[in-house]
Amino acid sequence: MNTRVGALVLAAAAVVSAGVAVAGVIAGDRRSIVVEAGVPAVGVGVAVLFAAAAAALALAAHRRSRLLETTRRTTRDTAASEHRRFLARLDHELKNPVTAIRVAVAASEADTPQLATIDAQTARLSRLVADLRKLSELQTSEVERSRVSVAALVTDVVDAVRDAHGREVAVTLPAAPWPLPDVVGDPDLLFVALFNVVANAAKYSEPSDVIEIRGDEKHGAVVLDVADTGRGIPADEIDAVFDELARGRNARDRAGSGLGLALVRTIVDRHGGEVTVSSREGDGTRVRLALPAAG
Repeated sequence: MNTRVGALVLAAAAVVSAGVAVAGVIAGDRRSIVVEAGVPAVGVGVAVLFAAAAAALALAAHRRSRLLETTRRTTRDTAASEHRRFLARLDHELKNPVTAIRVAVAASEADTPQLATIDAQTARLSRLVADLRKLSELQTSEVERSRVSVAALVTDVVDAVRDAHGREVAVTLPAAPWPLPDVVGDPDLLFVALFNVVANAAKYSEPSDVIEIRGDEKHGAVVLDVADTGRGIPADEIDAVFDELARGRNARDRAGSGLGLALVRTIVDRHGGEVTVSSREGDGTRVRLALPAAG
């Protein structure tokens, strides 16, 4: 037998010896430290060294995984912090000139279409600045925590959408075997999040289209689906709908700042939930809000 084959046989025998030895120790039979095949107990030491090396490699891989996760989390936190500073700086840079323009227009005695346009556009820009400020503050401010009835929240939003857009919303919430549980959070912020989603459904659909709110409880979360049969979102733009100032190419005919869904995502994130969207252009859209159920 050549040296290489002999080494392989010895290694295999060591592994077998280790397996039998471990099995024997577990069974309480220490005599199995010596294997019937005649492999000396020193083979166990070799196998133990292999096992120790494997354990060390596994530990190193685990530590590397934790280090990578920590690095990713630190990178995300740094990016989020820089983004908040950018929003605050943008708010500061825009607020003063917008206010000055509006004051100048209001003080003017002229009544021309041009001044009316300037006033309307600065008012829109002023709302945009206010929304940016609100978005920046939400990312760091403390969130009120109280029990919120999901059924009452949905009712308030449906009433508000009816008043603002003249649209009816079909609501389906479970009553049996039990109603949806409450969620914990800021009732005003949760109202804003749900209202923005339903208002978007009304804005980007026609009066003949259907808008629905469907509720369910899944895996410890309250899930609200807001669905419509409106114009839908182009497939290549779905991933960007929650970005600040994002406006779809088929949404330019409707007024909007592009901050509504960004605000929704921030509010839901601050409540420990998740918001997702699925859509088919020409068929409609479903936005799903999942919030942890109150204990």
